[in-house]
Amino acid sequence: MAKAGERVPGRRWLIGCLLGVGILVNYIDRVGLSAATPALSTELGLTATDIGLLGSAFFWTYSLLQIPGGMALDRFGVTAVGRASAFLWAVASAITALASGLYGIVAARMLLGVAEAPAFPASQKATGHWFPIDERARSTAIFDSAAKFSNVFGVPLVAFVIFLYGWRWGFGITAILSLAYFIAYYIIYRNPSEDPNLSRSEHAYIIAGGGTPEGPAPAGQSRMLGYLLGRRKVWGLTIGFSAYGYTFYLFLTWLPGYLAQTMHMNLMSAAGYSTIPWIFATLADLLIGGFLVDHLIARGYDSTRVRQMVIIVGGLMGLAVIGAAFTVRPGWALLWLSISISGLSATSPVGSSIVSLIAPKGGTGTVGGILNFTNNMMGALAPIVTGIVVDWTQSFAGAFLIAGVVLVVGIFFYVVVLGRIEPIADLAEEVPEAVVAVP
Repeated sequence: MAKAGERVPGRRWLIGCLLGVGILVNYIDRVGLSAATPALSTELGLTATDIGLLGSAFFWTYSLLQIPGGMALDRFGVTAVGRASAFLWAVASAITALASGLYGIVAARMLLGVAEAPAFPASQKATGHWFPIDERARSTAIFDSAAKFSNVFGVPLVAFVIFLYGWRWGFGITAILSLAYFIAYYIIYRNPSEDPNLSRSEHAYIIAGGGTPEGPAPAGQSRMLGYLLGRRKVWGLTIGFSAYGYTFYLFLTWLPGYLAQTMHMNLMSAAGYSTIPWIFATLADLLIGGFLVDHLIARGYDSTRVRQMVIIVGGLMGLAVIGAAFTVRPGWALLWLSISISGLSATSPVGSSIVSLIAPKGGTGTVGGILNFTNNMMGALAPIVTGIVVDWTQSFAGAFLIAGVVLVVGIFFYVVVLGRIEPIADLAEEVPEAVVAVP
């Protein structure tokens, strides 16, 4: 372990940045569809309900494979599963660019969901392995904020490519980025125990600070899944985080379309203005959900209360989405949306970091899989519900009001059902004494 005053090497931060780049590319694959929506609607004659179906297609397979993907991570490790996932999503991105017709694109997006399913739980599990507890919020915020920054960088990039070369090349650029990331991940990423470039002092620092132990669950992944599904903390975290996910994915899939329809903007204008809320979201994610949380906990404030306060305040800020339901002025709409997305983004790394903070030994990937399954089912549900409401009412007001109600439910589960943020007992410790064999 590093001595007092001794500088600890920073290999872990390179790994954290690598994970952030992965999630950035991962989400550019997703948000590329929202940038392509106006062009696809015109060329294929799609209704708002069709666009909602297309927006949700990725999330059906992505969501259904979250728990199996998390279990695979706990069984085979981040290195092997992460490599396979990154390669497959590069292939799936290329197939999306070659697909044609509504149902061809839907099938390609479902394949992309299969490929990318392990990406987020892999980052959650890797962060647990690579970072001590008092750096967990910052390290989680690196990859979590990349999901928001994808809208700042990805939407304009894809929109510009579509503007010049058509929607197929909009998806083609994401395939190129995905292949580049696979190569980088293959070369750089290893678990701490496997990494020859990780110094002994930094490895000791991570372990002494509460880094999540490597290795599978002692009792196996199937028993671990059943055990975790019966834990109240898992459901408090899962439903609370999923409420955030509903509104996040509403914005992720519909924000350019909302600006184009309600504010009567063209593709480039809608894509450009949609980056404004996401810039604030990225900053809130990093500075509040990441650095501020770690800073306050390091100063001696109770870790559970710090995280709960960020979740409550951020969730209440998220209710500003209701304000956007009652305006047709671009300035006011962007103000309300910026407040809402920023508040929710501040809660996101807090919720994501709780995965490794409450998971028992060998269960981080499975907890992450459960959380990401329900969260991404919201990614499947929110685009469809929004599309149906918009077709029915010719307005986004009802869709935004529904998001507000979901957020109130989420705050309740985060604070009341999750309770104190502390590790769930290891599975082996829960075996009743009556069934233990007496020698």
